[in-house]
Amino acid sequence: MQKSEEAALQDPADIKDIVRPPRALCEALAKIGTATLSSELAQKLGIRDAQIRGPRPLKKGHTAAGPALTLQCMPKREDLYGAAEYEDPEKQLHRHVMYPAQEGDMIVVDARGDMGSGIFGEMMLTFFAGRGGAGVVIDGCIRDSSEAEKLDLGIWVKGVTPNYHAQTNIIPFAVNVPVACGGCLVMPGDIIVADDDGVVLVPVALAEQLVEHAGSHVEWEEFARIRLSEGGDLRRYYPLSPEAEAEYQAWKAARGR
Repeated sequence: MQKSEEAALQDPADIKDIVRPPRALCEALAKIGTATLSSELAQKLGIRDAQIRGPRPLKKGHTAAGPALTLQCMPKREDLYGAAEYEDPEKQLHRHVMYPAQEGDMIVVDARGDMGSGIFGEMMLTFFAGRGGAGVVIDGCIRDSSEAEKLDLGIWVKGVTPNYHAQTNIIPFAVNVPVACGGCLVMPGDIIVADDDGVVLVPVALAEQLVEHAGSHVEWEEFARIRLSEGGDLRRYYPLSPEAEAEYQAWKAARGR
């Protein structure tokens, strides 16, 4: 690799680790779920659209929440990404997003929506799962999907491909920098929550307020769900009307809440 090429790609020595929020905060967000988090962010905290569009769960029934380690991809230029990346694996930046991983972390990849590059394969995802990683969110693809699906790891992707990470149109360019994933700006260390409905970004500064607002939402929805299953009036119980408030408070009190 020429010196001019080295200057264009991030030096692994310059990669910074993220600041992680308390694990209990991430766990509380995971219990609430993306649908409620998205609506509460929009209605109470001013984040109108927190959805990362495109990635879908590789397997259903998995919920994950944790701080984002980010990987930025860029369009491929052969003069900036040549044979040296294959001769020396440590020059492949997509490996370096995994090295700082701690238990509960999420990896978020701005893969530019590319459907021909398998950002990670089974072996790298196995490494991340072994480090205790919670999940991977990619607005693109992985490879080795049948084996990856067996891992105890949440995986949200647009699709799968047999190609390796830099085989076609994109290259890994920088780690733990701001990225645009699925139309959403993600800062390193932001909390990512993902489940069967999709993926939602939670700004760290708003996370505690969101748990408070959304926790209340989840509680009255529990009450409303019971009443609706018993044939209750939708207009009275969803959303919870002022006329049903006293009934709701009595239901809470009976349960010591």
